[in-house]
Amino acid sequence: MALRVAILTVSDRSARGERPDTSGPALKAKVEAQGWSVLQEDIVPDDLLVLRDTLSQWADGRCFDVILTTGGTGFAPRDVTPEATQTVIHRAAPGLTEAMRAESLKITPHAMLSRGVSGIRDRTLIINLPGSPKAALENLEVVIPVLPHAVQLLREDADAETGHQFAQQRKNTEFTDTQ
Repeated sequence: MALRVAILTVSDRSARGERPDTSGPALKAKVEAQGWSVLQEDIVPDDLLVLRDTLSQWADGRCFDVILTTGGTGFAPRDVTPEATQTVIHRAAPGLTEAMRAESLKITPHAMLSRGVSGIRDRTLIINLPGSPKAALENLEVVIPVLPHAVQLLREDADAETGHQFAQQRKNTEFTDTQ
C-alpha cells in the first residue's frame, strides 16, 4: 500500500537557517525506501500556534495519510510539539507512542524524557518523533510495520480486515491443535 506522508521538522535554529535540518531528510529517505511518497516537507519554529495551524491545515487538506513531526518533544521550555499535536487530534493513538518509547528504552534511558504523542485528526495519523536523526529513525522503524494497516482502517478500506481474519483463523487453529 502506498502511503502519502508529510514531514514537519520542528526546530527554532533550523527554521532560522542557523542549523541544517538532518532529521527531516533522514525520515524522507526512510519513508521513500518503503515505497511511500513524501508529498510535503517543511521546517517550523518551536511555536505552539504555528505548529497547531500547520498540523491542522495539513490534516484538513486530506492530502496526507500520515504526518510525521520531528523535534520539540523533550523537556526544554520551547518543546511544545506534543501540546500542539494534542490540540489538533480528535483521537489519541497511544499504542504507537508506547511502542516507540518501549523500544527506545532498550537503547537509552533518555527515552523516558520523550513526551511525543500520536493521534488521529479525521483520516490523518499524526506521529511525533524525536528531533535527533538517529532517534527519529529508530522510532519510525518501530511503527512502520503497522502504518499501512492503520491507513487502511482510516480510509475504511474493505480489505483492512482481511489480515485480521486470517490471523484470527490461524490463532484459532493453533489453539485447537494444542488441545
